[in-house]
Amino acid sequence: MKKRYITGFDGLRTLAVVGVILYHIMPFKFQGGFLGVPIFLVLSGYLITDHLVLEYEQTGTIDLKNFYIKRVKRLYPGLITMLMATTAYITLFQRQLLVNIRGVIVTNLLYVYNWFEIAHGESYFDKFGNQSPFTHLWTLAIEGQFYLFWPLIMLALLVFVRKKQPIFDVLFIGSFVSALLMAVMFHPNQDPSRVYYGTDTRLFSIFLGASLAIIWPSGRLRQRLDGRLRLMLDGIGIVSLLLMLWMFMTTSGQSDLVYRGGMYFFSLLATLLIAAVAHPGADLNRMLSNPVFTWVGRRSYGIYIYQYPVLIFYESAVKNIAAHPWLHAIIEIIIICLISEFSYRCIEKKLSKFDYSQTWQVLRDSFRKNSPFKWRQVGIVTATAVTVIALFGIINQPDASAVQKDNQLQQVIQKNEQATAKRKKGKKLTAKEKQEQKAAQASAQKGLTAAQKKRAQTLQVTAVGDSVMADGMETLQNIFPQMYVDVDAKVGRQVAEIVPILQALKNQGKLADTVLIGEGTNGPFTQQTLDQIMTITKGHKVYWINVHVPTKNWQNQVNSDLEAAAKKYHNLTIIDWYSKSNNHPDWFYSDNVHPNPNGLKYYGDVVARAILKKK
Repeated sequence: MKKRYITGFDGLRTLAVVGVILYHIMPFKFQGGFLGVPIFLVLSGYLITDHLVLEYEQTGTIDLKNFYIKRVKRLYPGLITMLMATTAYITLFQRQLLVNIRGVIVTNLLYVYNWFEIAHGESYFDKFGNQSPFTHLWTLAIEGQFYLFWPLIMLALLVFVRKKQPIFDVLFIGSFVSALLMAVMFHPNQDPSRVYYGTDTRLFSIFLGASLAIIWPSGRLRQRLDGRLRLMLDGIGIVSLLLMLWMFMTTSGQSDLVYRGGMYFFSLLATLLIAAVAHPGADLNRMLSNPVFTWVGRRSYGIYIYQYPVLIFYESAVKNIAAHPWLHAIIEIIIICLISEFSYRCIEKKLSKFDYSQTWQVLRDSFRKNSPFKWRQVGIVTATAVTVIALFGIINQPDASAVQKDNQLQQVIQKNEQATAKRKKGKKLTAKEKQEQKAAQASAQKGLTAAQKKRAQTLQVTAVGDSVMADGMETLQNIFPQMYVDVDAKVGRQVAEIVPILQALKNQGKLADTVLIGEGTNGPFTQQTLDQIMTITKGHKVYWINVHVPTKNWQNQVNSDLEAAAKKYHNLTIIDWYSKSNNHPDWFYSDNVHPNPNGLKYYGDVVARAILKKK
């Protein structure tokens, strides 16, 4: 029984990888693009299980050694090349990203990187600051774990259980248990990265694909279907595809529903679509087969592994992405496609069939005295240079505390945190500290009228925000001594994360009549999150500082969403920090987002005037 190559699966791979890339490039336009990953996982579950079952039926066993060798030769050349090239680049140009690089490399090679990310509290949804160019490799880790253990599990099931129905039942129930685990472990309004990365909470997609392979083996499906069955199967596939596309456009990665059944539902849709595409008697395979889909689908592995480094490095080099987001998106996609084409032709295809026992012989033949110039020589020399640079970075991995110590912004935030802690604990200040505080307050309040200064002294304000507000909190507290501040100095706090903070303050009766919010720097927010915030703060005067983050394409989206929200909620006032600061790069640190000491004077003045104007 010969295994069929199903060309329509390249169309599914195209759908998956395009969704993921668009999500990373424009998360506010394609907010559900992250759901491309479940397509990959369901497809892997189906294809690998289908292959194993077919082999067992033909030979009575599964050649484990051959399976593992093929997987290693297919996956490792591209992965190792990407790891070394990316590490070499950050060694030369972005050394702060070398923190933990040894752990990153080792755990990726062992395919346990998703657990490394969980252990280190790395957020998938933090799209600002020193983003790791390796974040997306959690998917490969889960697939690698699947490739390692699944042949053994399937062999045991086929030998001891034998009948397909109970095997299907076990896998389908297993998928439900995994999805239930995701729902139970998910905590609303908290970063969902633990359940997003976890093998245990993502297995349901793989199990659904595997269970389909048990009852829907590609080699045993009828070549022809009667008109009614064919129409029904096509209808199921088309409806599933349309619902998946709709979820790509509308589903937020911060939505509670995603982790409480939404992702499982999407995986079920992907399973139904795969079933329709796999059947030779239906029309979906032909509909999803064309030269473009074939090109993208066959290069989807390279496109996936290189897309994140390209996006991170490009956006760190271009300082005003927000000015022309679509233009930069097109440039990024072109770069990704060019690198992926090179990887596919020169690395993945060649090394997947290369006889590694001949490595030394090939190297000697390439550099013999009389050997003519060959591109292979250039490739070997380039690969060696890249590897040496990468190894230098790995060996000289900087300490996280040393990197933070060299960061002027982090020093300012740390100093602000210490000062705020003293305020909260009511610690007495020394004479010198009192004198410094008095001078700082006079400087911060310099542009205010006498009446405004007087009101500011007694005004109760609750301030909640991200690292930009953490940067400016000492300035704000010098203007409003009675201000209560709850900020996250760690770059990456999402808008949804302030919902439980505001709710807790409300429940404790500690939410002041005036609420100041400084959020949106790290990404867009959903209407659901905004409504939650405004419901909690109903009856309070809410001031929201809009964002100046030109290095990210969501800047304009966040600011326009805030303007729309101000029209809907009459107790919401937008403080226009963006317009005030937009043409003043000298007000910011090198990231062009966090105000430096010079910029903080204007930051505090803009906020104070907006609040005191309404009093």
